Amino acid sequence: MSSPVPHIMTDAPYRSDVVASPSPEIGWRIRTDTPDWRQAAAEVEVTRGEGVSSHRIEGRASTRIAWPFPPLEPREEASLRVRVTGADGVTGEWSEPRRVVAGFLGEGEWQAATIGLPSPAETAQPAYLRAEFEVTGPVARGTLYATALGVYQVAIDGVDVDDQVMKPGWTPYAQRTIHETTDVTALLREGRNAIGVRLAGAWATERYGFRDNARPLYADQPRFAGQVLIEYADGSSQWVRTDASWQASTGPITASGLYAGEDYDARLALVDADGRSFAQAGYAADGWERAVELEAIHAPEARVSPFVRRLDELAVREVITTPSGRTVLDFGQNLVGRLRIRVSGAAGTRLTLRHAEVLEHGELGTRPLRAAAATDHYTLSGDGIEEWEPEFTFHGFRYAEIEGWPGEFDPSAVTAVVIHSDMERTGWFEASHPLVNRLHENIVWGLRGNFLYLPTDCPQRDERLGWTGDIQVFAPTAAFLYDVRGFLDSWLRDLALEQVDGVVPFVVPNALGAARPAAAWGDAATVVPWVLHERYADVATIERQYESMKGWADALIELAGPRRLWEAMFQFGDWLDPDAPPHLPANAKTDPDIVASAYLFLSTDAVARAAALLGRDDEARQYRAIAEDVRAAFLAEYVTPAGRMMSDAQTAYAMAIVFDIVPAEQQEVLGARLAELTRLSGYRISTGFVGTPIIQDALTRTGNLETARRLLVQTENPSWLYPVTMGATTIWERWDSMLPDGSINPGEMTSFNHYALGAVGDWLHRVVAGLAPDAPGYERIRIQPRPLADFDHAWAEHLTPYGTARSGWARQDGVIRVEAVVPPNTTAVVVLPDGRELEVGSGAHEWEVTDAAPAVAASRIGMDSTLAAVIDDLEAYEAIAGVLEAVDPEKAHAFRTNTKWSSGRELGEALAMHAGPDTKREIADRLSELSARREEATADA
Repeated sequence: MSSPVPHIMTDAPYRSDVVASPSPEIGWRIRTDTPDWRQAAAEVEVTRGEGVSSHRIEGRASTRIAWPFPPLEPREEASLRVRVTGADGVTGEWSEPRRVVAGFLGEGEWQAATIGLPSPAETAQPAYLRAEFEVTGPVARGTLYATALGVYQVAIDGVDVDDQVMKPGWTPYAQRTIHETTDVTALLREGRNAIGVRLAGAWATERYGFRDNARPLYADQPRFAGQVLIEYADGSSQWVRTDASWQASTGPITASGLYAGEDYDARLALVDADGRSFAQAGYAADGWERAVELEAIHAPEARVSPFVRRLDELAVREVITTPSGRTVLDFGQNLVGRLRIRVSGAAGTRLTLRHAEVLEHGELGTRPLRAAAATDHYTLSGDGIEEWEPEFTFHGFRYAEIEGWPGEFDPSAVTAVVIHSDMERTGWFEASHPLVNRLHENIVWGLRGNFLYLPTDCPQRDERLGWTGDIQVFAPTAAFLYDVRGFLDSWLRDLALEQVDGVVPFVVPNALGAARPAAAWGDAATVVPWVLHERYADVATIERQYESMKGWADALIELAGPRRLWEAMFQFGDWLDPDAPPHLPANAKTDPDIVASAYLFLSTDAVARAAALLGRDDEARQYRAIAEDVRAAFLAEYVTPAGRMMSDAQTAYAMAIVFDIVPAEQQEVLGARLAELTRLSGYRISTGFVGTPIIQDALTRTGNLETARRLLVQTENPSWLYPVTMGATTIWERWDSMLPDGSINPGEMTSFNHYALGAVGDWLHRVVAGLAPDAPGYERIRIQPRPLADFDHAWAEHLTPYGTARSGWARQDGVIRVEAVVPPNTTAVVVLPDGRELEVGSGAHEWEVTDAAPAVAASRIGMDSTLAAVIDDLEAYEAIAGVLEAVDPEKAHAFRTNTKWSSGRELGEALAMHAGPDTKREIADRLSELSARREEATADA
């Protein structure tokens, strides 16, 4: 019998019962052993107060269902459960109930004054706020609503109200702020109570901009506003709100900044002579003043994105003494968070904690941090064992330098605390290639480090901004690995607010000033909503974002004019093409006009599809016609009749293929040239931010899977696996953020935790393992694994809105075994490696196909072999490179990186610039030996 497992698919954070909407969408997952199970009907029951009502749903719908009951009232609690009936007529048991709490405020209920320090310093000053109040009887419920222009934590009677970190996060503060809704019933007691607030500036007071242009954008000082609603058992209620009667003071957090770090002086702890903290009733200490009411914070709305929490801890892996004698801790993983220390020593002892992602020549590599000090200080009180963790800052680091530790250092006294948005993990991948597995793990850690209230470019230097281009390319990978719907839905609301005449700024929130259009960056407005629809069947976000999507497309259409081409304007282009100089990252091989016009097509096409989805038929026809005009203009301007791109570079071909700009009959020709260019580069990456996420799909779609495999497993620089061979534990911003000699890239823009180039994860999931949605929200799944040569297995697993789906394959003894798990209430289209296509229902499935014979290297390889034959023969290539490396490493490097591996040149000719007669003879001998071994092996076979 089926057994439904309900889950509330709402705008609320995962693992929270608090919902932000009066009519949250609902859904449920089914667990059943019945194969090919489909839902015929469902009954949803809600208990509200003393009343119970139910709603029957006919058919298969089980995800993103409109709330079928009257809207919730503010703070209303409801209990929801469901039972389902299968197509076989069998009805399951009722699910366990799921509690739902309305977390939004009622109309006019937000009346809290915004308060802060009465006489702040010239720089942003952390503050402490407090008030006492009477609770006059038994409490039925207490609810705290709070927000800040800055970051805060609230304690009642000395106990923190929750375990959230850095709340309420960063939004465009003048247009949208977030309030937390927290149940504080258990912290309230009859009689005198106290509420205390710790407050710092963080995003609100940080200086944004580059070099001398950095400036505060939102506020000079942090501000707080909050109110507690106390509902008594007798039906009466009482509000406790911030106002000028509250007290304010400075305290032990003496300085705090995102980039600078945090300073804490434990001698200044706000504890009175009787041991009471400032957040406890009866606290009595000098130095407090009346708070002042400040300019009001924008009326806040309920949170729709996940909370940020402490989600992991890492112990010190190694204690390093650097060449200069400093003590550096290695945690073995590049992470985002801060240190927690346990220390004892004399009062006034000052510890310094510096953070960095890498070591350079054995010392802490801080140059990439630019103006970010990333340094915390702790001054001891001298009162026994002291434990401390910075509260209102975070760092991106693997290494931490400790200075001033009293007595003998104990590495167990320091722990790295990992923080990020608390999203549900939904996707996993594994392959038989250990470096590819580490690459995938690096992608996961890159997401964790940069999904902290908003999707940032990097978490460590003086930036940490919501760059639109990065998430535009990474969103599909993110949506597989974690449930990011609420996270990205919230960020898209901010994107729409920050648009100016349709133009999307480079970063959201827009901390850099004026908005300028840039292809692949602003297109986040049209691409990301479609990702949410594809992965979560999320029509609501497309509907809400439609005007934003249309505004961006209209701005581009106006820029393009009657030629329907976006030309001769500022562009980032194929940013960080590996051939671009370190100081000119936009100087890519692909012309920026080609990039811009390709995205013009992508976005107008996306708006046309969105209009059709929403039933706006006239607008769908209008934007479809414009998209077709753009396609025709692009083909006429940039693609020759023979199938060459005017920019003969991989990114140009990949966009034309993957964006479906070129007609199907021409894609194979473009794909062949793309594969040739990839081989000419020695199967090294030659693409930047735009081309890298799509080149593998372009190769695969045009029948060049082996070329894609060679590109994936390449370990020479630049490649996905080169950083892995250099010890990377996250994705780097540049292909060569660290050079082979262990020095940091000389460009001033270098990050070792930048997820954009990790967008290849989506290809690993969909193509290598073969798991992808074939209908919105995985209602129909596509199982189509492509076994890679020299791999023994690969698999992917994803928790879809319907349940867990899995696709994988393994090869052994000439057979490839394909396995799939299809969740209940869904179907799957299966395409096996031998080309067979079938459709299956839910359950576990397995098939076997004959393993196609692998490509065999030419038995004979010599000085008269073509360069194409050499690069396609890894054994021969490594033999040649090994001889050159032993003789002259510089020439070996030049041979590897400068050679164009074409079919029109012979090896002997190419070696003329890299090897003398003796070296050439040695290479010839090595190749002759290799050929002889192969011929002997062939004869024996």
